[in-house]
Amino acid sequence: MAYPINKSLFSLLFVFAIVRTVNPVLAQQAPIADKIKEEIVHHNHTRIDNYNWMVEGNPKVIEHLEAENQYLKQVLKPTEKLQEILYNEMVGRISQTNVSVPYKDNGYYYYKRNEEGKEYPIYLRKKDVDQAEEEIILNINELAAGHNYFKISTFLLSISPDNKLMAFGYDTVGSTYTLRFKNLNTGKWLEDEIPNTTGDPVWANDNKTVFYSIPDSSGISNKVKRHYLGESYTKDKVVFHEKDQKFDMFVFKSKSKKYIIIRSLSSLSIENLVLNADNPSEEFNVFQPREEGLEYYIRHYGNKFYIRTNYNAVNFRVMETLENTTGKENWKEVIPHRPDILVFNFEVFKNYLAVDEMKKGLREINIFDLKNSTSNYIEFGEDVYTADVVKLTGVFSTHFDFESDWLRYAYSSLTTPKGIYEYNMRTGERRTLKQSEVLDSYDPSAYESKRLYAIAADNKKVPISLVYKKGMVLNGENPLLLNAYGAYGDYENVNMSAKRVSLLDRGFVYAIAHVRGNAELGREWYEDGKLLNKKNTFTDFITCAEHLINERYTKPQKIFAQGGSMGGLLMGAVANMRPDLFKGIIANVPVVDLATSMFDESMIYEYDELGDPNIKEYYDYMLSYSPYDNVQAKAYPSMLVTTGFYDFYWEASKWVAKLRELKTDSNSLLLYTNMSGDHYGASGRLEKYKQTAMEYAFLLQLSGITE
Repeated sequence: MAYPINKSLFSLLFVFAIVRTVNPVLAQQAPIADKIKEEIVHHNHTRIDNYNWMVEGNPKVIEHLEAENQYLKQVLKPTEKLQEILYNEMVGRISQTNVSVPYKDNGYYYYKRNEEGKEYPIYLRKKDVDQAEEEIILNINELAAGHNYFKISTFLLSISPDNKLMAFGYDTVGSTYTLRFKNLNTGKWLEDEIPNTTGDPVWANDNKTVFYSIPDSSGISNKVKRHYLGESYTKDKVVFHEKDQKFDMFVFKSKSKKYIIIRSLSSLSIENLVLNADNPSEEFNVFQPREEGLEYYIRHYGNKFYIRTNYNAVNFRVMETLENTTGKENWKEVIPHRPDILVFNFEVFKNYLAVDEMKKGLREINIFDLKNSTSNYIEFGEDVYTADVVKLTGVFSTHFDFESDWLRYAYSSLTTPKGIYEYNMRTGERRTLKQSEVLDSYDPSAYESKRLYAIAADNKKVPISLVYKKGMVLNGENPLLLNAYGAYGDYENVNMSAKRVSLLDRGFVYAIAHVRGNAELGREWYEDGKLLNKKNTFTDFITCAEHLINERYTKPQKIFAQGGSMGGLLMGAVANMRPDLFKGIIANVPVVDLATSMFDESMIYEYDELGDPNIKEYYDYMLSYSPYDNVQAKAYPSMLVTTGFYDFYWEASKWVAKLRELKTDSNSLLLYTNMSGDHYGASGRLEKYKQTAMEYAFLLQLSGITE
């Protein structure tokens, strides 16, 4: 889910709010940002912003961010030993030597391996023959040498149809990707190199034509180009130009390998264009013209397209159409709409559809028999869990064998580590392919998970998932961390986290509030937490916190809040609305200055989610909850705010500066900026745990837990 301010610098947004401890003695004075008055006028309303100068990213800004980092380091110095202990615990629970479950595609098995002490994976393949030799197709550790940040795109799907060439994208600053090409037979790099792309090249079936997308000046992908190997990228022609700024887009290949598809999408509408991959020089054709409010996702098999759509179906249904009759008037229903079940993904096989559904707030897998139109749900033995069909990404499958009866799926719960399994859709047989190993003698039976419901002011039941160590006493004395997101019709995964064990073993309860704005209870749950209903997201979270207190899981002096990306907006809002309710809040890469940022040209994409600020009704509503604009002279909880310099860092730094100016308490207020990180922080798999250890140490210190 996206919330771009400028995707040329930052990719997708996920803001996380976290809780910190009060430091009675600060080692040095907190940095005080300069105040440079700037008047911002919209709808004849004037706002004074004293910290908007931080947007520039100049040496003065960098100096301020580094001063904040130094201040944080000094304040948290008493927790350094605890941070080290936490880091070693978390890293000690993960197997540093790890091999993914191979998947088969076009005569090869593809997989990746992590090796002890190395930050990045090695990507490999083997031919589908007995005793085939392992081929290293890319060692990211070698490519990342000398870089503080290094990230690749999902290149494993970018193998040419003849299996001889590979294309992939790499990024060294948290921005756009440069495409490179490698001959897998010789191991040599081709001279072709294409900068400023979104990083996911798609091969035509001639093994020499590649399609890729590029971003506009605001970072939104808006063009698809066609590249011929051996030619300069400056000669590449635009084959599709998305001119509506409310739409993002990307290009991919159908699982059947027959079609190249361009998907152009906004929050409310989707349009797909298709091209036969055997004819890459021809024009793309519109599958179904875009319509306001019409969303549809297509999969191809045989002579049909299968479509997941909200066409006359709020919670989506599945339809089909023949290849050459694609307009929606020709679509025929396969799986009907059901008011209590949200259809959010599906996989096509010869005889079955495997459908990811959300029912009563839980992820389930529906096996739909195409021959007799019957459904069979895979049964799981826990009350709170997540199960979904395994994919490389949201649209890219690992199931390339249409004839197979075996479905690969992932399963996890708040106590059960993630596992990869296969289910025979014909016989019901199951087999385990891989069970994530949690070291350090982790015992799932030592923990307990539950589902509770809080009653909102409008009588809506808001689900809460929680986990804690068995034997916990409901006496109101337990520290509790409450997490939520609440936007874009997303959902909260209720899965086991190896790093979270460090909190649970120290007496913490971990809870997830499934607030409106997410879609755990269907599309209407999402609609009721966006636009002019956005405040429901915030009040739902507060209601969940109060319910957990009333049920004696915790108390106001021991409850902490966490949210990510748009969850960071949530954290900022509840900090203003109910600062008395929380002991601490941690916000990572938060978006908190809506009344300013929503007027950025790149934010047009967000109008369907939060509203068009050029319309006074939406502007006034946004202004009424925008965290930055609603900071007041009052006491706030302890707060830790984290961001990345190659993300929209100024949202965090402006917010902290204003809080520090106005708040009346002596509680900790800390800002950490990863000066080489983007929205997701450090790119290395082990490096990320250092920030988590810092955040957990802050939580524990606030809770009076020192070891």
